Amino acid sequence: MISLAGKAALITGGSRGIGAACVRLFARAGADIVFSYNRDAGSAERVAQESRRHGTRVEFFKADLAKMSPAEKLVKFTHERLGRVDILVANAGIWNVEDLPIEKMSERDWDRMMDVNLKSVYSVIHFSVPHMIRQHSGRIVAISSTAGQRGEAFHSHYGASKGAIISLVKGLSTELAPHNILINSVAPGWVDTDMSKPVFKDKKAFKQICEKQPLGRVATAEECAGPVLFLASDLANFITGEILNVNGGSVLCG
Repeated sequence: MISLAGKAALITGGSRGIGAACVRLFARAGADIVFSYNRDAGSAERVAQESRRHGTRVEFFKADLAKMSPAEKLVKFTHERLGRVDILVANAGIWNVEDLPIEKMSERDWDRMMDVNLKSVYSVIHFSVPHMIRQHSGRIVAISSTAGQRGEAFHSHYGASKGAIISLVKGLSTELAPHNILINSVAPGWVDTDMSKPVFKDKKAFKQICEKQPLGRVATAEECAGPVLFLASDLANFITGEILNVNGGSVLCG
């Protein structure tokens, strides 16, 4: 088992899906954690209680990360409670279930996607990096998507937001390397989470999705959290600026 004993981790969007799986796995690995949530306080409390069974400190903080001020407050809360910010997992994000052609995509549609998926990543990195620079160490893992590499028809704003995360990671990797801050991205494909359930409820659509995956199925949230843990650990001490695909072979690019 990878050990994160003594490490302080901030995980955004930790009340469900990949974020919740990361909270549980990081706690199991020995990290103290603060995670953010936006809407469901009950889910956040359940994730925290489950994770605390491993004996580490796990706290949660309500924050709408589409805005800069809540991101600043979240990082400040993390540093006050844990004393450090060693690891940042920028996971919070949204996806629209309904197809949205570009000619029908409104300014509000575009801005909401960019604010939640991209500005939230920029914001938490912006406020976390000064702590990491003072420590002369840090790990950042941003969750992108296969859609950020190949694009996604009728969800072009989603693909654009995730592609921008990939570019941000690559740019920051050389910028932050002199401070011993490593930044990478995990790019999932289809994952069995609450966000995907509206699509998976259609048995025909779900079957078609699985048939397109070389492994014949979609990923679990836990299968995405494992690579995040790896990149946050000492096993990844010489990796930065990389995009780790977790898609069952469906998109062969990095």
